[in-house]
Amino acid sequence: MKGFIDCHCHISAGEFDNDIEDVIENSKKAGLLALLAVAENVGEFEKIIQLSQRFPGFIFPCLGVHPIQGTAPEPQRGAVLQDLDAALPLIEKYKDHLVAIGEVGLDFTPRFVSGDADKDSQRQVLIRQAEIAKQLDLPLNVHSRSAGRPTIHLLKEQGVEKALLHAFDGKPSVAMEGVKAGYFFSIPPSIVRSEQKQKLVKQLPLESMCLETDSPALGPEKQVRNEPKNISVCAEYISKIKGVPLETVMEVTTQNALRLFPRLKTLLRA
Repeated sequence: MKGFIDCHCHISAGEFDNDIEDVIENSKKAGLLALLAVAENVGEFEKIIQLSQRFPGFIFPCLGVHPIQGTAPEPQRGAVLQDLDAALPLIEKYKDHLVAIGEVGLDFTPRFVSGDADKDSQRQVLIRQAEIAKQLDLPLNVHSRSAGRPTIHLLKEQGVEKALLHAFDGKPSVAMEGVKAGYFFSIPPSIVRSEQKQKLVKQLPLESMCLETDSPALGPEKQVRNEPKNISVCAEYISKIKGVPLETVMEVTTQNALRLFPRLKTLLRA
């Protein structure tokens, strides 16, 4: 199977409402085979499912509750268990369509977290979603900003076997603990302007890497809308750092994605 897989993307974001057809068309021209659409809050669930039905065999849905909640004009805050109340029935309803539970995780960025109680609430939300993923035999699509080590520890503690750590911002040595646990790490196009991501790619084995765009965020240029077509940007940069052909990066990362998200394999063939 030749082509790239975008393992983490916010295609339901309002930024894509006006030109979604073009965005998808351009990403296919750039060699994209599939993209995983992740949710941040329950308000996006139906839209993500609708997009996956509108672009079948190309957009694949992941539903989950992000560790930071609150959409404008509400202030942003850490997730609490009540945030799952509306989400769980919808996850149950659409469980046969999902390729992963996500975007879930921990975010200990100081401006969102005022103390240990907040961190603990986030942990409870992640634990509950890890249990659901286990019941449904689905991998987790994971956010771990400013919380790399605690996130990996919690996943291991909960016996999570299949996880993608997206846009990991921790130290390479911490990431290697995740590699030992069998987790994968997806690299966004912002690697071109992030020394931390470049160091991460130097250390990580290609066999543990996937590609993502995190569109509309984490693009090659700051403050410019990122798109799934930029998937080739991260692939090219990885090939440069690793000193392997672009073709190899494409093949290995796509095989990794199909291993991590087995439902993709079946659905892409359909």
